[in-house]
Formats: sequence, structure tokens, C-alpha cells
Amino acid sequence: MTNQQATTTLWRPTGPEELELVRESDWRAWPPRLPEQPIFYPVLNEDYAVRIARDWNVKHDGAGFVTRFEVESAFLRRYPVQQAGGRTILELWVPAEELDEFNAHIVGRIELIHEFH
Repeated sequence: MTNQQATTTLWRPTGPEELELVRESDWRAWPPRLPEQPIFYPVLNEDYAVRIARDWNVKHDGAGFVTRFEVESAFLRRYPVQQAGGRTILELWVPAEELDEFNAHIVGRIELIHEFH
């Protein structure tokens, strides 16, 4: 028997600076939030992440990236799904002060899956 916990797939649109910090963590953790970033918001579907990376990050940062990662499902239950727009605009809002604990529940590595310039 294996003792494997159920995981939930999340996506994160990001710019080049945040992506470099993830790379420096060996693709295992999200960096601390900046003072003007009170929440960390991974999203619940790839299409929404692509739209943010392509339409917002490229415009503001010159490049946008989409990452995919797994988090223990039981841990994620503490964060209600937030509908930030239409039916498919779904996010989790992780307070900045909880990000270290959130990172501890990532299973495996954060993967880079899309890149836009």
C-alpha cells in the first residue's frame, strides 16, 4: 500500500522576476510577497493562467509565463475558491504570511508550461 495524499493541480501566471526566484528555489517554492502584494493567488485552470500571462504579464513585464504545480488537497481546503470574474475566473487567495506553509505543502516541483513574449 502507498500512503500518497491526494493533490490538486494549480496554475500560476508570473513574470520573469518571480520566475527567476522560483528557479533559484530549485522549482520547489514561491518567493515571499512584496509589501504591495498581500496575497498569493494561484488559479484553478490553465486557460485563465494563460490569459493573465499573455495579456497582462507580457504588457507589464515584457514576458509572461504559466507554471503548474500540485498541492496537497487537504491543506487547500482552508482557502475558499474565489470567483474573480466570470465562471472560470477562479483563484485561491493565500495570505502572504501563510506562503511558507503553503510552499511546504507543494508536492513535487513547479513546472514551467507556457512562455509568452
